[in-house]
Amino acid sequence: MRNEFMAAWDGLRSKENQKILILGATNRPFDLDDAVIRRLPRRIYVDLPDAANRTKILKIILSRENLEPDFPYENLANATEGYSGSDLKNLCIAAAYRPVQEILEEEKEVESLGGRKDGVPVLRPLSVDDFIESKAKVGPSVAYDAASMNELRKWNDQYGEGGSRRKSPFGF
Repeated sequence: MRNEFMAAWDGLRSKENQKILILGATNRPFDLDDAVIRRLPRRIYVDLPDAANRTKILKIILSRENLEPDFPYENLANATEGYSGSDLKNLCIAAAYRPVQEILEEEKEVESLGGRKDGVPVLRPLSVDDFIESKAKVGPSVAYDAASMNELRKWNDQYGEGGSRRKSPFGF
């Protein structure tokens, strides 16, 4: 695959007034060889989101959800240290399922007693407790200090923006 990528790259041509932007992403940058690294002059490490960014991510994911009034996004963001954006999405999905599960359990109870519930069930707003309960099932996908994360940080220190390879003995 690497050879195919390099061959395609060498074939790229653009006219004088046209620009080509090549953007790549990987969670295994240490598998890139020097030829690929040379052709990618900017290498930006994107770490796990901090509390402020987790708050922003949660607000985006939950923007169309029915939440309890004055939902404490910041508290939830602080309680999800080490979660990636994908982990937060999975947590929100699990939490959103809890009110649905409660309605299904209520209907099952009523049916087991031989009754029938009238009316359309109404979902209650999501509460912080839904997320706390869901955290037991949906944790971070990688530990902050896991070997893989340390390996990524080490690669970034050497090859990323501001890394040791950027320092030139020639001064330019």
